[in-house]
Amino acid sequence: MTFASGPVRVTVPATSANLGPGFDALGLALGLHDDVAAEVTTGGVRVAVTGEGAGELPEDDRHLVVTSMRATFDVLGGQPAGLALECVNRIPQARGLGSSSAAIVAGVLLARALVADGEQRLDDEAALRLAAEIEGHPDNVAPCLLGGFTLAWTEPTGARAVSLAVAEGVRPTVFVPRERGLTATARAALPPTVPHVDAALTAGRAALLVHALTAEPTLLLPATVDRLHQDYRAPGMPETAALVGGLREAGVAAVVSGAGPTVLALTAPPAAFDPGTDWQVLRLPIEVHGATVVRGRLGHAERDPVAAGRKS
Repeated sequence: MTFASGPVRVTVPATSANLGPGFDALGLALGLHDDVAAEVTTGGVRVAVTGEGAGELPEDDRHLVVTSMRATFDVLGGQPAGLALECVNRIPQARGLGSSSAAIVAGVLLARALVADGEQRLDDEAALRLAAEIEGHPDNVAPCLLGGFTLAWTEPTGARAVSLAVAEGVRPTVFVPRERGLTATARAALPPTVPHVDAALTAGRAALLVHALTAEPTLLLPATVDRLHQDYRAPGMPETAALVGGLREAGVAAVVSGAGPTVLALTAPPAAFDPGTDWQVLRLPIEVHGATVVRGRLGHAERDPVAAGRKS
């Protein structure tokens, strides 16, 4: 196996999964990005982190981008002697915006790009399967890789996904709290079974949501009704549940973003709506391109950890 000379860099978008009734299946890529550059070295692992997670995330082999690269190198056929990474993070950590999926996708794509014939050894479908295997489910890694609005599912051979174009009237806004959340804690709140009537209702709304997001955004409010996960998680994040309820009462199609605690609104909130000072409000475009890889080091724009992101 031959490693490519020089650095490569990847831009990976934030994502919001579930979108209400689409539990573990639906996802949306958002115009808020992390930038990661990597190159093969003669030995050791060096990681520099700027922005979100700086001073908290490990800067050695334990970093999630590195572990994802290592897993990918194993699939590709061999490990490099050393790695150097530079991470400029803008996606909030542990807030329900896919920061871990972004790191995993970055690791998979960087490792593939650092092998001379990486795309022949690991095509896009295999990259999705591997990223989903590392993450444990495909609903965040799919939009991160593919961009846009994605439907993901898992077959015996692994994860699969399709990306659909989003209708013009969809206007995402995210409300990001100061407090962090843990996906494992949120999943632990879910019961092993739900009433059949709730499952049937949610299945119908998930189907309606696909139509609303791609063709008729006026239906987004009824299409985002969910009875599979949000009510069960509400006691663990009451501020999130209260904000979702307040937005929906105002006619806004609001849901918990992923496992929370961030709130995603798919339609614009009223100008007078005030979430309070505990929430950072970001109006983000939909990222239609997904993750992108180019040769070279991070430039000035990518090094700015304050920038909310950019349209690709």
